Amino acid sequence: MPIKIPKALPAYEALSRERVFVMTEDRAESQDIRPLKVGILNLMPTTLDTEMQLLRLLGSSPLQVDITFLNMGSHKSKNAPPGHLERFYISAEEIVCLKIRFDGLIITGAPVETLGFEEVDYWNELAHIIDYSEKNVFSCLHICWGAQAGLYRRYKIPKMPLDKKLFGIFPHGVKEHHHSLFRGFDDEFLAPQSRHTTCDRDAIAAEPRLSILSETPEEGVFIVTARGGREIYVTGHLEYDPLTLDREYRRDIAKGLPIEVPKNYYPDNDPSKEPLVRWRAHAHLFFYNWLNYVYQETPYNLEELHE
Repeated sequence: MPIKIPKALPAYEALSRERVFVMTEDRAESQDIRPLKVGILNLMPTTLDTEMQLLRLLGSSPLQVDITFLNMGSHKSKNAPPGHLERFYISAEEIVCLKIRFDGLIITGAPVETLGFEEVDYWNELAHIIDYSEKNVFSCLHICWGAQAGLYRRYKIPKMPLDKKLFGIFPHGVKEHHHSLFRGFDDEFLAPQSRHTTCDRDAIAAEPRLSILSETPEEGVFIVTARGGREIYVTGHLEYDPLTLDREYRRDIAKGLPIEVPKNYYPDNDPSKEPLVRWRAHAHLFFYNWLNYVYQETPYNLEELHE
C-alpha cells in the first residue's frame, strides 16, 4: 500500500520514478480503510532531501500511510524553497492547538547539537510537542539530535561532546533479537553516523524506564526504547541515502572545517570513488518493522490513545 502525499510535493514525481507506491488525496478518499497517520517533524536544513529519505522508507510497507509534515513555527528556515513550508507544512504548535493525534511521529535530527538544548531558538516549541506526543501519539521515533532532545526532555539524559565527529558507516549489534523492531535483522548491521555529541550511556542504563536495544563500544548507544516501543530513540541515520555523507564531507571541506574522510564509506577510503551502500536493507526493514508495530498496536480510534 502507498504513502499518501500531495501530488504537488516535489518528492511525488521522484518517488514515482523509483516505483515507490505513492497516492494522491483523491484516490485515497475512495478507499474504505483507515490509513496510519504519521507526522514528520522535519528539523533538518536539507528539507527536500530529508522528505525524500523518509518517504522512501515509509513507502516500502504494505500499509497506507497518511503523511503530515510539521515544522517549528518559532524558527525561520533559510534552506527550504520559497513557499514550500507554507504549502506543505503546518506548525507543531498548530497540531497541539487543534489536538491532532497521530499513530506515529518522527522527529528528525538537526544541526544544533553543539548548542545546549535550551539555547536552541525553537526549544520551547519542540519541548511542547514532545510533551504533547506522550498522550496524543502512539509511537514517537526520534532520530539523531531528535533522539538526544527527547531523552533530555523526558529523562534529563545529558549529551556529551565527542573528541572528534563520529562520521561514517559503523557496525551495530542487536541486544534483543526478539524485539519487534529487529524482526529479520542480522546479529550485526551497518548504519550511518554523523554527529559531534553522544548521550550519556551510564545515565541511560541507570534509568529503569529505558531499554538499550542496540549499541557498540566504539559508537556507543544506538537504539533505545521506552514504554514498550511507544518511544524510540535512534542516535544515527538509517534513513540517509547513498550520497548524504558524501555531501556532508564535501560541504565541510569547502568550508575549511576539520573533517575526516567518513569511515567505512568510500571503497579503500578514497573519496574519488563512489560510496558503497551497505545499510539500505536494514533501513527499510527497521522502518517496515516500526510501521507494522504501530499498525498492530495503535487503537483504531485514535481518541482512545492514553499514556
